Amino acid sequence: MIDIIQAKNDPAKTFKSPHDVIDDKSISRLDKIDILHRWAYDEREMAVAEEENMLATTAEGKKNVLDEILRCLLELGVENDKDRPPTKQG
Repeated sequence: MIDIIQAKNDPAKTFKSPHDVIDDKSISRLDKIDILHRWAYDEREMAVAEEENMLATTAEGKKNVLDEILRCLLELGVENDKDRPPTKQG
């Protein structure tokens, strides 16, 4: 069983991929959505930092998982958040 608080605070440390969130039967749908939203936010923050040259180095071979996260959210029936104002973080 995973630590749901840890998963919500740092999804990339808890799960190998966004699909692992979807596949985990011990997590409620709402918690999966929260975890994936956090993960998407974290990925966007990293992209902004890279864009602004705030990261000294980037991990070799690290792929951006934002597209996979968004596909997983769609699998859970979550459409784009139209009520949120647009920002660099989404």
